[in-house]
Formats: sequence, structure tokens, C-alpha cells
Amino acid sequence: MKYDTNVEIMKAITRGDYGDPFSVLGMHDSGGGLVVRVFFPDALEVDVVDRHSHKHIASLERLLPEGFFAGQMGRRKKRFGYKLRVVLENDELYMEDPYSFGEVWTKKDSQHFAEGANYRLYDRMGAHCCKLGGIPGVLFAVWAPNASRVSVVGDFNNWDGRRHVMRLRHKASVWEIFIPDLVEGDHYMYEIKDRKGNLMALKSDPMGFAHECPPRTVSEVADIDSFKWADKNWMKSRAAKNALDAPISVYEVHLGSWRRVPEEGNRFLTYRELAEQLVPYLQDMGFTHLQVMPVHEHPYYGSWGYQPLGLFAPTRRYGTPADFKYLVEQCHKNGIGIFMDWVPGHFPTDDHGLSNFDGTSLYEHADPRQGFHPDWTTYIYNFGRTEVSNFLINNALFWLDRYHIDGLRVDAVASMLYLDYSRQDGEWVPNQHGGNTNLEAIDLLRRLNELVGDFDGAITIAEESTAWPGVSRPTSKGGLGFNFKWNMGWMHDTLEYMKLDPIYRRHHHHKMTFGMVYAFNENFMLPLSHDEVVHMKGSLLTRMPGDSWRRFANLRAYYGFMWGHPGKKLLFMGGEFAQEREWNHEISLDWHLTQNRFHHGVQTLVRDLNFFYRETPALHQLDCEPEGFQWIKVNEEEESYYAWLRFARNGRKPVLCVTNLTPVIRENHRLGVPNAGFWAERINTDLEVYGGSNVHNGEGVRTEDVPADEYAQSLVLTLPPLATLFLEYTG
Repeated sequence: MKYDTNVEIMKAITRGDYGDPFSVLGMHDSGGGLVVRVFFPDALEVDVVDRHSHKHIASLERLLPEGFFAGQMGRRKKRFGYKLRVVLENDELYMEDPYSFGEVWTKKDSQHFAEGANYRLYDRMGAHCCKLGGIPGVLFAVWAPNASRVSVVGDFNNWDGRRHVMRLRHKASVWEIFIPDLVEGDHYMYEIKDRKGNLMALKSDPMGFAHECPPRTVSEVADIDSFKWADKNWMKSRAAKNALDAPISVYEVHLGSWRRVPEEGNRFLTYRELAEQLVPYLQDMGFTHLQVMPVHEHPYYGSWGYQPLGLFAPTRRYGTPADFKYLVEQCHKNGIGIFMDWVPGHFPTDDHGLSNFDGTSLYEHADPRQGFHPDWTTYIYNFGRTEVSNFLINNALFWLDRYHIDGLRVDAVASMLYLDYSRQDGEWVPNQHGGNTNLEAIDLLRRLNELVGDFDGAITIAEESTAWPGVSRPTSKGGLGFNFKWNMGWMHDTLEYMKLDPIYRRHHHHKMTFGMVYAFNENFMLPLSHDEVVHMKGSLLTRMPGDSWRRFANLRAYYGFMWGHPGKKLLFMGGEFAQEREWNHEISLDWHLTQNRFHHGVQTLVRDLNFFYRETPALHQLDCEPEGFQWIKVNEEEESYYAWLRFARNGRKPVLCVTNLTPVIRENHRLGVPNAGFWAERINTDLEVYGGSNVHNGEGVRTEDVPADEYAQSLVLTLPPLATLFLEYTG
């Protein structure tokens, strides 16, 4: 056969039906010398030329009209570097031959991938700008074990899947190809044929580092290694900033609706604009951490990011990967940590995404009783498949490694832990022991949390809504290994209480105290998140009872109660100035409200609470230890007030917190305290500056030698209406 070619194989290549084009195309020893074979549709001529001088070496003969060319390299017997000169009808190209490059994926890569032991898989898969043999280009690698053919398509090959068919590394089921001369910003997708040869919808890169702005679904080559970080000081110190005894006050933000630019078509702020506006605001308000709702690329904006498909790419709606890194860096340079919502529980069914990726249920369970989520009409990952669990763990570590994220708030953990979550009898499959716990998901979460520990100071936070034991306990002690857990029970109970008219509160008094029964079973974070201001729940302000004055007073008292309660704090954007309407992701927060006295008063209070909380060890140092808390008054149902003490580790400067949740001023109220001397009134949510009635105790109160509440001395206080007081012992 001429040039050692097989007609049927050549025809299969021109149809894009040949699964191993590297064995045919490129430079090969034919036995009678070197031969170069090229498939280039629409080419009129193809020559082999010197890589550097472009001097002619050989002309290739067209063997098939579809564009298959081949030719001998004269008397040359030693392989050499070359380029192709391709003549088109209206153009002439000098290009590297992608089929002239050898294998990149190693046996070690294959072994680690199969074992699920490669935790830097993102260094090898996806699209990487690099050089092979000194030639710049992009290396692509994708997992598709059941595909009969995988190609990279894009503008560079007119989206023709026959042009850049990838090489299959059988032991890993990973397909790879190095395409020279591609650069950052080039668009691409994967064209896949299933095991029967059926062409599927084009797929975005599961490990792509950037994508076009939705609704477009095209992946984009991004060089994420070129950013030069300048946050070394923060990274060295963050372990202390994220510790159990640190003050952690989190501002939760949806980046697309925190603030917009109405004069420019209501457009989003970019990551860099957010860095210039949001970061100073966080500093001014005293928040220690920013938590961003999912920034992974997601096709449907209305999902708020909780249905992501581009898990390795920050959404292009607000800028490039480098722009998002700039936002993170600016947080760090200004002393603010950044947590990110991470969604490993499910993914959307969009054709361009992970679903049915290679013609099979690759990432998802094939059985809908295990692989389909009825609440969100999404697919559930197959946590028991090694490659899938490794994909998810790699993704979590990727954000900590490449984007310097300080913590991951893991979404919907309960939906992962329980096989019967939101399912009726007969709609779920028991585990191997006949139970309802997802053993594979548990293993995944434990392994993840152990590996996060390798990133000094990085933490994980679980949104887990059940009584699963040991969520925030070490894996070595049988726990799941999270650092913190959202206290959903505290949030539900206290909001249920606060919406009641004060006249009825005495009947539900212990909704506010029940959280202390289990407060130290986990390392808790108290969340007033976005979930509490959507789906017709109204804003926090509108859930408070009474006229306008009482609603604001109730909200201020509630915030005081929250900041005095053990547990780290989280508040969703807008809550800090008492946003009146329910959150709408399509528009900006109502910043004009901050010009109103009462809204501005709440904003001032949250600022003061944050700074007092940060500066006062008694309010944060023993958040997760029972030694840091003691009730003084807990059973005052008829008067609906609560009093408790907070302590620092050394016992110095304890803080007395008192919350009066009736509109009645209570004078001459005696409370026992552990230290004799002066107790300074540090925060009073009823002060005029906050929009209150300005009932207060002056600069503070000195103890009297009158025993009360099992202490030898006591204070006589005036309790303002619908208010919380903080009094600090000063000696």
C-alpha cells in the first residue's frame, strides 16, 4: 500500500470514526523510511517544511479527495521536527502538526487516577497552556471511558470534530492531545461519540478553567498560573483568623445583586469593581470574612450558582479568573478572609454538561432512585465511583490551592448523607447494611476534610440541617471532620419566636434558650443566610411584629441576642441595614434605605456589634466551649427577658448580656454578677444613634453588695424596651 496506508483506515479518519489517529497521522517509520500523513479538509496542498526556516522538505500527495495527504521524507531515517505548509483556497498556513507530539499522560498518572490518589489532577486535566519540545500550545485531557472517539473542536478547526481527534490512554480512560499554537482565550469544546459511534451534543470541559459568559456554554483556554499573588502575610496568619477561638463574623454575598450599575443597563459589578467597593465596605462594617454564594460557572443565573457545571471556573458574568483572584487578594490584603459556597451534592441536567457525558451515566448514578434529585430536578454524583469522588475532592482543593480561598461552606450536606433524603418509601435504595445513610458520601466528606487540613488555616463549614452526630468533630473520633456547622435549629427556633407579638412570647419562651441545650455538641456558626429572605418568607425586618418602630426595635434586639450568643456569626447582605423587601437576585440591594434614620441605625448597630465582638475575647474566645457561657436569668417567661454571661479563657473582663423582648421598660432590675466593681455599658440596641428610644444606664453600673443569682454582688439595671444590653466588667 502506498506510503504504508490502508484505504479503509484513511476513510475512517476522514469520517472521524477512527479512535486511534495517532497511530496513523503524523510522522511514522513505514519500514521503507519516514512517512508523514496529514488529514486537513479543504487543503489544496500540504508540504512538510523545516520547523525554523520553513525550507521545503517534501510535498505530500493527496490520497483521498476528503483531504488525506501522505508522503515520504526522502532519505531521512531519523525523526525530526517539522511544520506543515497548508495551502487553502484563499490562504496559506505554516503550522505545527498536532500528531507529531508524543504521549504526555504517564503510567504514574494513570495509576494515581485509577486509584483516586491524585489530588492535583487539575495540573494534568482540563486545558493547560504549556510548551512541549519548546513549542507553545495547549494540552487537553478529559476522562471519557465509554467514548469511541473524543475530539477537541473550536474556532481553530472550524468546529470540525474530525480534525483534532484525541489519543486514548487506555488504563486511565483519559483522552489527551497537545494542539500547538493555541493561546489563552481560544474557545473549545469536546465532540464525543458514544461507544456505538453516535455523535453527542458538544460538551464543555468538566475541568475547564474558564467559560464564555452564559447563556453561551463554550469553554475557554485560561492560563490561571500567570497571576502573581501578593497576599503572603495573610496566608501566614489565616490559621489564627479561622480558628475556633477567633472572632468570625461573616457577610454572605450574592455577587450579582449586592450592587449594580443602573445607569448602565443595570449591569453587574465586575470582580475588580467589587474589590474596590465591597472590600472597603466589609472593612468599614467590621466583618471578618466574606462568604460568596457559588461562583462556579452556572448556566442558569436564577439558581444563584447552586446548580453549577463549570466547577473549576469562576463565572464569567463578573470577569476573568485573574479578576476573581484579584478580588480574593484584595480581601486578604485588607485583612478579610473569603469563604466560598461549594456544591458537591448535585449538578444540572444540561446537555452540554456532565450528564450522560460519554454516552453513559458517568458522573451520575444510572438508577434514578440514587442519581436524580426530586427537589431540584438535578443529577446526583456517583460518590462510590473512584474517579467521581476524586473529581470532587480535586475541585475543592483546587479553589484552596489556585484561588487562595480560605474556607468552603459545603452546601446541602444532609442531602448527601441520607439516601432517603426527600424521598418516599420505594423511591430510594438502601445501603449494603440495609440502612438509609450514604456510606460513599460519608467517606468522601471525611477524606475531603482530612485533605483540607493540609492547607494551613483553610476550613470547611457544613450546611447540615439534621441531628447527624459529630459533623464538626475530627474524623479520628468518628466525626465528619468539618470545622464548623451551621446551626439551622437555632435559626429556625429564634426566628419563629421573634415573629410573635410580644404578648404571646411568654408561651414560647424557650425557643430562644433551646439552642443552649446542644450549643457545644458542635462547633456552630449562627446563620441568617439568604435562605431566610427568599421564597415568600419576606425580609428579616418584615418578619418582626408591630408597627414600624417596634419592627426595627425587635430586629435590633435580635441582632444583639445573636452577637451575644455563643457561635460564629453569618448575616446575608442587606440584613445589616434592614432591607425591607425580600431579596431579588435581578436587582441591587436598596442602598438608598441607608439614608433613612432607622435603616441607618441598624447599619450602625451591626457595625458596632462587629467591632465590639472582635475586640472582646469574652464574646468569641470560648464560642465552642461550655466554660465560656453561663445563664443568669433563663426562666423569666412572664417578663420575656434573658440574661447570661460570656467569659474569655482567662476569666478576665466577662460580659453580661441582657435581652428584653417586650416593649416594656423594666427599671430597678437586679442581676447577680461574678465580679465586684464597675460594669460598663458597651452596647445598647435602644440608643438613639441606632434609632431607639434612648433608655440606657449611662456609662455603666457599679455593683452593690447584695447577693443575687448565686453571686455575692449584683447590679441594678434599667432594661430598655425591645433591646439587648452588653455590659463589660472593667474592674
